[in-house]
Amino acid sequence: MEGPYVLGVDLDGVCGDYTSAFRSVVADELGIEEEQLPLERSWDFTEWNLTPEDFERLHLIAVADHRILRTMPVIEDAAEALWRLSDAGVWIRIITHRLYVNWSHAIAIADTVEWLDQHRIPYRDICFLGAKPEVEADLYIDDGPHNVDALRATGNRVVVFDAPYNRDLGEPRASDWSECEHLVLLDAAQHGYPLQTQLPGFEPGTDRLPD
Repeated sequence: MEGPYVLGVDLDGVCGDYTSAFRSVVADELGIEEEQLPLERSWDFTEWNLTPEDFERLHLIAVADHRILRTMPVIEDAAEALWRLSDAGVWIRIITHRLYVNWSHAIAIADTVEWLDQHRIPYRDICFLGAKPEVEADLYIDDGPHNVDALRATGNRVVVFDAPYNRDLGEPRASDWSECEHLVLLDAAQHGYPLQTQLPGFEPGTDRLPD
């Protein structure tokens, strides 16, 4: 195959735990306990009794005031798995719709890049946009039902990163980054990309980036 094998990777809900980070902000802003906001939630936050207007207002506060795009927890093993894939020859393309709300774009971009560096997540390029079918990749990893549907409708291959709000979507899907890594390597092999995987115990690890 000519050219690298390109993996399009979403951030929120795939590499970063947006739900728990946003939950903390919403509880603080509404003056309630976090336990009143279930982690098992639908895409539109119905269980949190948020209207679309509530979500946009609170999301802007979360990004601009609480800086959650810089502080949200990283999903377990995301960096390690992505390093192994990168070392095997996968071109990692971050694709995120973090410019969702006006008036916070500079903060969103800066905090996203800082977060990626802080958690040592490797990538070759990064795209800030919502229309993911417009981005070229061999395989995508995404949790958003509308993104998965749009990508698959245009013939793209997508691994669904498991979440309560996407359980009705079909295979392939992964419940963690170990499963993601396996599915990426399998897809690359099936489409003729000769990736060079590492021997167990010889991974350089995420400490290659400075603190």
